[in-house]
Amino acid sequence: MLTPTRSAPGDEILRIEGLGKVYASGFQALQSVDLSIRRGEIFALLGPNGAGKTTLISIVCGLVNPSAGRVSVDGRDISRDWRATRSLIGLVPQELTSDAFETVWATVSFSRGLFGCAPDPAHIEKVLRALSLWDKKDNQLRTLSGGMKRRVLIAKALSHEPRLLFLDEPTAGVDVELRRDMWNLVRQLRESGVTIILTTHYIEEAEEMADRIGVINRGRLVLVREKAELMRELGRKHLTLQLQHALPELPPALHGLGLELGADGAELHYTYDTQDQGAGMGALLEKLREQGVAFRDLRTTESSLEDIFVGLLHGSQA
Repeated sequence: MLTPTRSAPGDEILRIEGLGKVYASGFQALQSVDLSIRRGEIFALLGPNGAGKTTLISIVCGLVNPSAGRVSVDGRDISRDWRATRSLIGLVPQELTSDAFETVWATVSFSRGLFGCAPDPAHIEKVLRALSLWDKKDNQLRTLSGGMKRRVLIAKALSHEPRLLFLDEPTAGVDVELRRDMWNLVRQLRESGVTIILTTHYIEEAEEMADRIGVINRGRLVLVREKAELMRELGRKHLTLQLQHALPELPPALHGLGLELGADGAELHYTYDTQDQGAGMGALLEKLREQGVAFRDLRTTESSLEDIFVGLLHGSQA
């Protein structure tokens, strides 16, 4: 694992204010985006294709010029102090682009030199070992699997010891087992003091790893929340009661309670907010008892982050 270098919790490492981008074609990729990233957190940026995720990352990394707004990294403006701010950032792009005939050691060492850093074989070795690449250090990149090539991209991004790491779709095209290995790696990087911003199409990836969630759609930041708070506020629970005797229809006394019959009358379904701590559940079950509706089993399910995400996108397009 990389050596821990954690800073004070809650300290801000990235601030984005009023960020906008209009391309020459007239397409507005970003509209007045405001965002603050805390040092040492994992922040997941979710959004459909064309939402503005890659444009936002490209601006912060100095690859695209903004049309409006201001971005500062560790208190430094990316436009006025671009060389210093760029050295604080690592970027792992979606594309697996590399010199196929270069060795792992050479390509990672070269990336460090691109940022004006003095050679440091000990650091390169530490990074390669942390990414389980040490035994591949002399292999040409063309001989590596897709998953290993992604690890090399991360190693290149970490070669100059950045404080802020962008992972753009880090597990795209990776099998499930390797994806979980990558999740563990991201957690290790966070524990070493690296702040991580990831974009992903895998909702479970954000649900598994992120401290906070941001949703962007049509160039606007729709929402930023602590993951647990988001799921508590916007999530819903679904109660299914398996009845002892099927009902031909819902008794009139149960109308208006949000109950629905299913499975040819053999089940009752009830959906409620997760913020409901059960205050109304006892009354509901008592109402069923009064009407002679007995059940033999019940189960509850809770909204996933994907359910919440889809709901937010529909809301932002209304």
